[in-house]
Amino acid sequence: MHLKPLVVMILAGIASGSTQAHGGGDNPATVAANAINALGVDILSRGTEATDNALLSPYSIQMAFAMTWAGADGVTRDEMARVLHYPGNDIHDSFAALTADLADIAQRSAEAAAQDKANGDPIVLTTANRLFGQQGYDFRQSFLELLADTYQAPFDPADFVTNADGERIRINAWVEEQTRERIKDLIPGGALNRDTRLVLVNAIYMNAPWNVPFDSTLTQARGFYTGAGQNVDVPTMEHTGSYGYQAHDGFCAVVLPYRGGELQLLILLPDDRDGLASLEKTITPQLLTDAAQTGNKQVRLRMPRLHIEPPSMSLKKAMIGLGMQTAFDIPEESANFDRMAPRRPDDYLAISDAFHKTFLDLDEKGTEAAAATAVAMVQVTNIGRPVDLIEVNVDHPFLFAIQHRASGACLFLGRVVDPRSKS
Repeated sequence: MHLKPLVVMILAGIASGSTQAHGGGDNPATVAANAINALGVDILSRGTEATDNALLSPYSIQMAFAMTWAGADGVTRDEMARVLHYPGNDIHDSFAALTADLADIAQRSAEAAAQDKANGDPIVLTTANRLFGQQGYDFRQSFLELLADTYQAPFDPADFVTNADGERIRINAWVEEQTRERIKDLIPGGALNRDTRLVLVNAIYMNAPWNVPFDSTLTQARGFYTGAGQNVDVPTMEHTGSYGYQAHDGFCAVVLPYRGGELQLLILLPDDRDGLASLEKTITPQLLTDAAQTGNKQVRLRMPRLHIEPPSMSLKKAMIGLGMQTAFDIPEESANFDRMAPRRPDDYLAISDAFHKTFLDLDEKGTEAAAATAVAMVQVTNIGRPVDLIEVNVDHPFLFAIQHRASGACLFLGRVVDPRSKS
């Protein structure tokens, strides 16, 4: 059986800089947030090595697969829904609501900054979707309309048949522009060819300064006990102030708001230096959601600067392992994306692979993070009790997430075992 590359679906995201959170409880984005967090926990466990730093964008991955799922049918659709934690057919509206919430955050932040310029730079947070599709190919109009109306993903005609590499360069340039040049050359040479029919792209960019920046004069080299059992000196920031804090059995949760409080960094720190493995077994989507609403305490926080830029990872093995098999045409001739384009016995679509790439830079001013996800499809022919001042020393391996506070959705999710390592 001959496989021809047909569709590449790409998501890219960036986050940078500071905010104060508000809101909570159920909202239209809750369904999407629950699915995002559940898949993030699954992939962190199955798709990364427990002994390495890790960085994912569950939001980015879910957006890619949500739009792919929109074209799935039959068993493939049901199977994908189970793996992606979709409770029903209403998920598209929930993803749209979350995207709208993110846009509103940026607008409110810009308006506040315009009214009070002394308050510092606003949050920059943008999302964009686009379909680069082969001109003249038989895409279903209902699929194109759903993505255009709900995901604001316009259709951009492309000519992969005679200019595949030129289209690859054009798409990469669009991704680079949307992500402020953090994601470059997302689609590698040779990934697209004359049989490619569709490239679906999503980009998210966030630049968020801390609500209260760290004083850089307090940053100094302090010991960090790595996952390998070493005690190494790393640049460590310090701040005493009001942070979200909650002690749990075996770990604590600390929340650092970005400017405006609607986005935040969640740190999950094991009580024991070697407690990361146990903590990862404890983490649930509900815990991530609940931690988004942690109450404030007076905390003296010390945490390392971070720069994480792992190489591109394939999501295929993890997704298949989670049960998404027919989407990858396992067994052969089982993939069904009839809602995307007509499925014929000798000519149908299947996912060939899904790729993900991320970037994070965290310092005294705020956080910058980026992610890119590509889903490629093929045509198949034939702790401790709180006191007045709580000391939290992030000096050993921990988990973290960048969250939309109101829904608890994790835009980014990661693990740090060694702050010196970039991957």
